[in-house]
Amino acid sequence: MKAAEQELRDAYDQLQPGDRIEVVHGVTVGSSAKWSTATVGKVLRRERRRHGLHFRRNSDDKVFSDVLILARDDGELTTVTIDEFTRIKKI
Repeated sequence: MKAAEQELRDAYDQLQPGDRIEVVHGVTVGSSAKWSTATVGKVLRRERRRHGLHFRRNSDDKVFSDVLILARDDGELTTVTIDEFTRIKKI
């Protein structure tokens, strides 16, 4: 596992309900358009969710994603999927 991936995994594993964090996502569109977006909020919980995002897989394949459920400052609840382009920072 690469150092950046291990750092992300460690940060995710250490999160507890009530932690205030900033989650920064790298977004890539096509081969050249790249930018980032940030979400700030309080951690409500961590989950591992099963999903079917992959096209043409066998029906018995199990695909999971790690997600964070956050409460933003305005009270909005949001779900953030963690991937290799995500950075988590406690604030």
